[in-house]
Amino acid sequence: MSFVPVNPRPMLQDLVNKDVIVRLKWAETEYKGRLVSTDSYFNLQLANAEEFIADKLTGQLGQILIRCNNVLYIKAADQTKGEDTEMRG
Repeated sequence: MSFVPVNPRPMLQDLVNKDVIVRLKWAETEYKGRLVSTDSYFNLQLANAEEFIADKLTGQLGQILIRCNNVLYIKAADQTKGEDTEMRG
């Protein structure tokens, strides 16, 4: 059995114009908002963003840009906890 890499771009494009949760690599920081766009480097633009640290709301931020190297994961906001997103290649 060999490993076959899967392109994450289609999964990310499916999330555009949907509410998402973006988890950063440190400080238990998450942003919730509507994914407006993404670029070829996987930088993310969110609208109506809210910041959560350790699951506590710390503020309403509005429009934000998250640089790709800060992201641990991104998922749909309506996805249940522990559920994985299927990436189709």
